[in-house]
Amino acid sequence: MSNMQLEALAEGLTIMTSDEGITMSAEVVTGDVNMVKVEIEDREEFPVFITVNHDQILCTTYLWHENEVRADKRSELLEAMLTMNLPMPLSSFGKVGDQYLIFGAMAINTGIKDIHQEICTLSDNTLNAIEAMQDYLK
Repeated sequence: MSNMQLEALAEGLTIMTSDEGITMSAEVVTGDVNMVKVEIEDREEFPVFITVNHDQILCTTYLWHENEVRADKRSELLEAMLTMNLPMPLSSFGKVGDQYLIFGAMAINTGIKDIHQEICTLSDNTLNAIEAMQDYLK
């Protein structure tokens, strides 16, 4: 996706308000992979990063690092994450390197309103995951 398209996506997300009154700010972040960084009002500590390729739109929020997991509870954490994956709407857990994350993917032709809703859902799921997993973290 071109920077112009990412800018349009960021702008569209910034001007939209959900039916529940959730607003967000979005900006394009350039680097090896250009992406949109989205901050949800009152949840700025857990931004959502959006990458787009020719197949999908991927929304990701980073949770915690491996060194933040209690060593004696690591297996229980992984079991809890696997168990929570199925009932958690529109989101799944993952891990890249030593960083745990939560993500959701959409079709490339998803409309802006549905993208906004996915981001809101991912943000809700992030807060729920952190609350549910706090006993496994330092």
